[in-house]
Order: sequence, then structure tokens, then C-alpha cells
Amino acid sequence: MTAAPKHTEWEEARAVARAVPPLPPVTRDLAEALGHALAEPLTALTDLPPFDTSAMDGWAVAGPGPWRLRGGGVLAGGQPEPLRSGTAVPIATGARLPEGARAVLRREDGEGDAREGLLVGRSTGPGPPAPGRDVRPRGQECHAGDPLLPAGRSVTPAVLGLAAAAGHDRLTVHRRPLVHLLVLGDELLETGPPRHGRVRDALGPLLPPWLRGQGADVVGRRLLPDDFGPLYEAVRGSTADVVVTTGSTAAGPVDFLHEALRAAGARLLVDSVAVRPGHPMLLAELPPAAGGRPRHLVGLPGNPLAAVAGTVTLAVPLLRRLGGHADAEPVRAPCAAALPGHPRDTRLLPVRRTGPAVTPLPFDGPAMLRGLAVADGLAVVPPGGADSGSVVEILDVPRL
Repeated sequence: MTAAPKHTEWEEARAVARAVPPLPPVTRDLAEALGHALAEPLTALTDLPPFDTSAMDGWAVAGPGPWRLRGGGVLAGGQPEPLRSGTAVPIATGARLPEGARAVLRREDGEGDAREGLLVGRSTGPGPPAPGRDVRPRGQECHAGDPLLPAGRSVTPAVLGLAAAAGHDRLTVHRRPLVHLLVLGDELLETGPPRHGRVRDALGPLLPPWLRGQGADVVGRRLLPDDFGPLYEAVRGSTADVVVTTGSTAAGPVDFLHEALRAAGARLLVDSVAVRPGHPMLLAELPPAAGGRPRHLVGLPGNPLAAVAGTVTLAVPLLRRLGGHADAEPVRAPCAAALPGHPRDTRLLPVRRTGPAVTPLPFDGPAMLRGLAVADGLAVVPPGGADSGSVVEILDVPRL
């Protein structure tokens, strides 16, 4: 195993994690594209709206009033007959405007006389509607061929709706990376309260939804003992794009991850990061899977908040880039109070928003999750700390 430089700076470590090519494009039905990233720009296949439509309930009118009312009405989805000048027809919001209509007279601004078959504007109304009044013209939002969204945009429910409105049934997206989670530790329990010197596994429940929220598909989760053999076999045998491990990243008597990576022929890209908590995290490139597909391993520390720090430092940038997601603009906020830092390293500190500013939360030790559970984000605190009023970057903490 090729050794990486020790104590990589925090920003540099994140840059290394981002320096991977995205996974190949695939085509997905709209119902299956949620959470993927667009592999090519989303282009309109039609004008939006595709024809002139009514923006209000009322009457489609042609020429100046008063208008002779035509029988029937125009509903959304219908194919209206043309209107001659001096005539009107009831129309519903979203219905196609008849050919010859100049505007829509709102229902509250007109009065129809069924006996005379006439429509007149109310004397208290604004008078005859100006041409184009309450009409959504064809192509108001876009024209066929217009680029709507760039490649790299994450497919959200709103993106699915836009794609459908623009005429798409399928989208070309990047495949979501497959993740295999290995939780290491003889001391971990999967049920019940801590007992007999053992503690509950907090990362098994915490990490899968977090990783899924970053565009990954978690295809397996295993709890492994502190033993070289099972760890080596699990790393060597995994076919996932990314293996995420928790614990065993340091040099303790039962920390076998480095040894397992050497035996598996891995190449260390990051081995320890100048960040607190979580500095003994690592990133390795594993031998390719069948077909030459590259694989990676992210080694997270075993302490819960330290593992979270490793997740946002290495796992999140790696998974986002593999999935083809464009980098989001950093979120920054002023400090409402001084944020304590580490003398030499970057510190990731749970914070809560108080208006536009952030304040530090208690229970921020590497083994604690109480502060994180109520946090609005993790503040990136430079070495030495951040004074009140200074501006710091805020990393997202998933809420759902």
C-alpha cells in the first residue's frame, strides 16, 4: 500500500475526495430519477405553455364589448372553436384560448345576460380588458430547444415536475454510487441499552440515511468484530463503488484497517486530516472491480461525532462527485458568539442559527451526538477559533 502524506489539511483533503470522475450516465424513467444528477443539460421539448391559455376563470373575448355569448364553454384539455369579433365564450383557468380571442374577462369583472345572450363588463370593473389581459402566451416560460437546467443539477421533485412539463419521459443521469457500510467494533451492541462494558452502535442507524441523502445507494451494512480476517475479506470482496468503514483508523492494538488495506493492494490518498474531531480519517483507492471500475474506501473514526466529521470531509464530497452532482456554493454565516477552535487544526463545531448568525452548541465532544441532534449545521472553525462577528462556512446537517 502506497502511503499518503500525514495530516492532510482539511480543504486539501476535501479536494482529494472531489478529484474523481463521475460514474457513467444511465437513462432513468422520471419516477426513478429522483436524487440522481443530470448527466446532460435538460432541454425543453416543447414551448411552455404549448399554446395560449387562460390565466383566470371568466370569458374569452374577441373584439370590443359588449360581446354576444356563444353557447357551451372551454375547459382545460378542450379544443375550442374560433371566436368571431364581438363574441365571447366562458373559459376555465388553464384552458386553451380560442383562435380570435384577444383577452380574458375575469368572472368578477363581467356580467352575462342569458336572455339576451350578451356579456358586458361591470360598471365597477376596469372596463374592457386590454389585449393579452389574463392570458398566458405560448412560450412565456420557455421555447422548444431552450436549455432549462445544466448538467450536474440534482434531480429534485421540482426538477421532475419541470422535466415532465417540458415533455420528458426519461432523463439521462449519472448512476448513483453504491455504498457498503462496515461498522467495526467488538464493543458495539445493536439492541438495548449499554451493558457489560459495551455500548450501542450509533453509526449504523445514523450513516445510511445520511449517505442516501448525498446521492448514494447503501447496498449493505455489516457489523464486524475487531479482527483482521473478516475486515480484509469484507473489503476485498465488496463490489460497491465505495466502502465506508467506522473505527480502526488509528494505530491501536485492534486497529486493523491499514493492515487490511495493505493486504488488499489499496493506495492511500489521504491518511489523517488536520481537523478536530475526526483527524484519524482516511481515503483509499481500492483495486478495480470486475470490468475495471474504480473503487474507494472511506475510513471514518469510531467516535460518533468524529465519524460525522469524516463523513462531511471525505465521504460527502466523494459521493457527490461520483454521482455527478455539481458543487454547491458554500453557505456562510456570521458568528453571534466566539467559536472555540483548535490551536493548529480546523475544527468542525455543531452550531445553531440565531437569526442570520450562528452560536456554538454544547456536547461537542468526539463521542457525543447530543449537540449534533439539535444543530443547524457544522461550522468550519479555523485554527485558533473564530471571533464574534467573523464569518465562517456552515456545512449542512441533514434534517430528514
